[in-house]
Amino acid sequence: MSSAQTIIAFAVALLAASSPAANAAGSPADRAFVAKVSQGGMFEVQAGKLADQKGSTPDIRDFGAMEAHDHMPVGEKLKAVAGREGISFGSDLNPQFAGKLAHLKSMSGPAFDAAYMEQMSAIHAADGAAFAKEARDGGSADFRAFAAETYVIVQRHIGAIHAAPPRQVARPQT
Repeated sequence: MSSAQTIIAFAVALLAASSPAANAAGSPADRAFVAKVSQGGMFEVQAGKLADQKGSTPDIRDFGAMEAHDHMPVGEKLKAVAGREGISFGSDLNPQFAGKLAHLKSMSGPAFDAAYMEQMSAIHAADGAAFAKEARDGGSADFRAFAAETYVIVQRHIGAIHAAPPRQVARPQT
């Protein structure tokens, strides 16, 4: 191989290594974060819309509307950040979350309200921890900023869950 061919081969390899496609996989931790919170976010939007329709009290309907309203743009922002990092995710719920949504759809009245708020309490606790960890340890500045911004929303939702009347949220006995 001549010197010119070596230089060209090196330049091509350097360009390929610095292209967005070379970093298409994102870090394993970022991929796991996206997989987790994308599913949770889609579930929260769909369950929120359901609660807005089926909730038996204004508090449940309002909380559901807030969930759908707040999590739709979060999902779009996640899609944009993940896309820039070369990580994609589907638009359908996985079997676990599809089953949870189907269960909620089968319920009505106060039983629906309690089950919905129990689901929201559990998912926000898990997501809060995931967003805090990603804000601190995320593989890119974009993921860290997204997670920090969204963590504030999750904490606000946790506050609303704790402010809900006790009959609407199943709380562990102490």
